[in-house]
Amino acid sequence: MLDYLSGTLESKTTNSITIDVNGIGYTVCVPIDTFSKLPGLGEQVKVYIVEAMSGMYSGVIYLYGFLSKEDRNMYILIKEEVPGTGAKKAMEYMDKISKSVTDFKTAVLKRNSVMLQSIFGFTKKTSEKLISALKDNVQDIYVAGEQKWANLNAIGNAVVLEAVESLVALGYKEAAARSVVNKIYVPTENITVENLIKKSLQSL
Repeated sequence: MLDYLSGTLESKTTNSITIDVNGIGYTVCVPIDTFSKLPGLGEQVKVYIVEAMSGMYSGVIYLYGFLSKEDRNMYILIKEEVPGTGAKKAMEYMDKISKSVTDFKTAVLKRNSVMLQSIFGFTKKTSEKLISALKDNVQDIYVAGEQKWANLNAIGNAVVLEAVESLVALGYKEAAARSVVNKIYVPTENITVENLIKKSLQSL
């Protein structure tokens, strides 16, 4: 069982890297946050590994890598505890969670579905599933760093969420609606849901 890989970074894309370890190249799937923090090609890198088997009958072994043990532990927790979540789906969740693992943990502990939707981009159904599956054991995962959105206005969260839901009801894709609303909404501005929707429609 691999704990980590340490070697020369040979190549990198937004979802995978290749590490040369004593002449052997290992391809490792990584979340977007890990990719953004990688050193340059040819430099040394160390990633903490999770091995996952693909295929019903002992198929290919995929490696998933993280720059910290804390991120790896969060990934393992999600993969093992959230129903219907395999290695690939857990990595998709980590792509969103990596915006701020600290805030994600806080949102789950506080059962804040609105925050999971408005900040991390999860659907309401997925947010509720994550809270239900993780609320009793995410406390055991140590997470370093301060909250980015510690003082985020809860009313603002609700405004964003309501605007997104209204746009979806009008027929727009949820991902596109959330992206536009989050770009337009400014927490320091006192904007109504109606005006936020109007401004968003101009950009869709």
